[in-house]
Amino acid sequence: MTLIRNFFLYRRIPLALLFCLVTLLAVVAQQAQESDATRHLWDTAFINQNKTSKKVVRRSYRVVTPRVSTTGVEPDSVIGVTLWRLRPNRRADAGERIIVQEGADSTSWVPERVSSTGKLSEGDRIRISIEAARTGYLYVVDQEMYADGSKGEPYLIFPTSRTRAGDNSVQAGRVIEIPAQDDAPPFFTLKRTRSNHVGETMTVLVSPTPIPNLKISDKAQLLSIDTLNSWEKSWGVPTGRLEMNNGEGKTWTKQERDAGADRTRSLVDSEPAPQTIYYRPGVDTTTPVLVKVELQYARAGRSVRAR
Repeated sequence: MTLIRNFFLYRRIPLALLFCLVTLLAVVAQQAQESDATRHLWDTAFINQNKTSKKVVRRSYRVVTPRVSTTGVEPDSVIGVTLWRLRPNRRADAGERIIVQEGADSTSWVPERVSSTGKLSEGDRIRISIEAARTGYLYVVDQEMYADGSKGEPYLIFPTSRTRAGDNSVQAGRVIEIPAQDDAPPFFTLKRTRSNHVGETMTVLVSPTPIPNLKISDKAQLLSIDTLNSWEKSWGVPTGRLEMNNGEGKTWTKQERDAGADRTRSLVDSEPAPQTIYYRPGVDTTTPVLVKVELQYARAGRSVRAR
């Protein structure tokens, strides 16, 4: 009997080790899956990458605001923005398309990325993708910029009840498209409003809670300048900007299309990242994040509001 017990005891040791090994591998695989399933915009920027690291770099960004430090940035305080310009479909295009019904006919458009320093022209059809790195509520205000440095009246262009039924909630990995794919039309057409109109300033705000006493209508609405000033006074600080290297001109992917169309779909680290990442040093995880996105126009100014 002793001999038999010793035999099974001897056999039990390698089986226990094997069980531990299998368990460890399962945990590692689960952690890798969870890591990929969590979007890390600041990590994907690769601004502090170790040149001796063997980690495969999928994308890289360059700092276009050297006076704004990249240190002291909370990962969940950044905002990703991609500006898309629609152009006619080409036979060799591999990117996704937007089909727009125009009268009795349908037209196929291909969205392609525009850098934050790119120039826009009157008649351009544009779309904007915004991605927060935290849970909260998104607000977007548009103001015309003039050559003398002054700005036009502020208009709240998101949320509206016609886009996502007024739902402006955000979380990491979720993409908000303005306009949405099911809006009619699903783009803004740029139009000059005056001769010294040189661009647009878009104030993008992600608040941890809904902004009180802000009514949502079915279209862009005039916002009190006092309200906008109070936002900027409370939450406006110098904003830095990272631009994706070799991103400009790349076309819309299936992953980005699906993420924009499905409110439950979240992009992961291995999928396309925003063209531009806006960051603010020193902002904690409970403070609203406010950044300024400037759209520049070639020569005469253009307007970003839809006709």
